Amino acid sequence: MKRVLTVFLTIVMLFAIAGCSNSGTTANTPQKPAESPKAEKIRIALVLPATVDDMAWGQSMVEGLKAVQKSMGEDKVELATSEKLGNAVDAGAAIRQYATQGYDIILAHGSQYQSVLGEIAKDFPKTTFAYGTGFTTGPNIFAYDPQAQEGGYLLGMLAGKMSKSGIVGIVGPVESGDAVKYNYGVQQGVAKAKSDVQTRIAYTGSFNDIVGAGNLAKTHISAGADFLTGSSQQAVGALRAVAETEGKYWLSTDMDQSSLAPNHVLASQVYNWEKVATKIIELRKQGTLGGQRLSLNLADGTIQFKYNEKLADKVPAEVKAAIEQAKQDIVSGKVKVELPKK
Repeated sequence: MKRVLTVFLTIVMLFAIAGCSNSGTTANTPQKPAESPKAEKIRIALVLPATVDDMAWGQSMVEGLKAVQKSMGEDKVELATSEKLGNAVDAGAAIRQYATQGYDIILAHGSQYQSVLGEIAKDFPKTTFAYGTGFTTGPNIFAYDPQAQEGGYLLGMLAGKMSKSGIVGIVGPVESGDAVKYNYGVQQGVAKAKSDVQTRIAYTGSFNDIVGAGNLAKTHISAGADFLTGSSQQAVGALRAVAETEGKYWLSTDMDQSSLAPNHVLASQVYNWEKVATKIIELRKQGTLGGQRLSLNLADGTIQFKYNEKLADKVPAEVKAAIEQAKQDIVSGKVKVELPKK
């Protein structure tokens, strides 16, 4: 009898142990919900020589990155920006700090940052760096290079075909980078449209001289120019001078500046930085941290030609058709916009 009782108690204990180990089978032991995997966030830092609202080179990149963040989701893209770092030493300190903080991609948005990146990138081999306008790369450095002469050529054609005075004025910053390429494009476009239209160029010697750019624009206007253009953040000074004079038109580059002077900005060359930034993100995810030169051009849509809708009806249909044909010829390679010989 004692043996039977012992066997019975043993069986009861085994069932009790099995019941305890079978988690989640009773109302008193609810299962803990499985944790969803955290979204992988990519951290991007932007270093600017000017301001985030310069209506030109800097702001165009800021808006491009915001578009990337909106497209991918704020939970997947973190953005940080440092502005007014035209001095390469100050910019270098900011770039190094971002790298130390673990940012995945650091965009140094200016050609003046090339040598600084070359030094810093070696210390952070897992970080992706990018800069432009440039072409020199490194194992973890991308260079981006807008073919500014392409849109410049189309804007030059527009000015050449529509100028009544026969004079087109260019307000340049410094004779380097995409500014020179843009000016060459404008000159060739004007000459293609009408050989007897003059193109006059003057440089302030700075990217940030808004007052100087305005004064140069007034000088061009006094000399008879009825179409003006220019690149860099200082261009807003020239645009404001144009907006003060009736019958004068401005052609913008880097971004659409028509919001500043809707009655005077006729058309724009627009850089699509969203596509460039997305390309860098995709390459990094594939394991390519740098080593490539990324070209912006009309063919892949990273450069776009845009009319100001408010003034589009002022451009004759035959002029629009000629510009569209020129665009297609550039895309196909039939027309090659020449650059200065190095």
